[in-house]
Amino acid sequence: MDARLNYYGNPFAGKVLKHLFSASKALSDSTLPATIQYLVEVRASQINGCGFCTDMHTKEATHAGEDSVRLNLIAAWREATVFTEAERAALELAEQGTRVADAAGGVTDEAWANAAIHFDEDQLAALTTLIALINAYNRINVVTRQPAGGYKVGMFG
Repeated sequence: MDARLNYYGNPFAGKVLKHLFSASKALSDSTLPATIQYLVEVRASQINGCGFCTDMHTKEATHAGEDSVRLNLIAAWREATVFTEAERAALELAEQGTRVADAAGGVTDEAWANAAIHFDEDQLAALTTLIALINAYNRINVVTRQPAGGYKVGMFG
């Protein structure tokens, strides 16, 4: 499979990516736990069919010490016993926030209230931003058909 566009090598796209990477850096510096961030990034990427991001975030999570069983069960998190209540709340919010275009009703008050039990306002702001940002990255990669499998840990800094 070949990419439709060398998005990551395109000068104009580089200007856009600079700002997206800056937002990503702010998220990595937030108090939202890295484990939650990896789980959300992988789940949204799975839903969106973004192989590039699924590849990248599972490799980064593994490098950071995440367990392979948990990574393999992200898509089936509702039936898995390996996730905390906070992780489940984040995954639910990520799914609902990612599927807004599926006429799924958006994010329910129940999902938001459950997330608010586990995360403070700054963390909720980071989680909301993370969901929006990973969906943006997913759409760039899916539209330009970025192939999965070749990502190396730390490739983007």
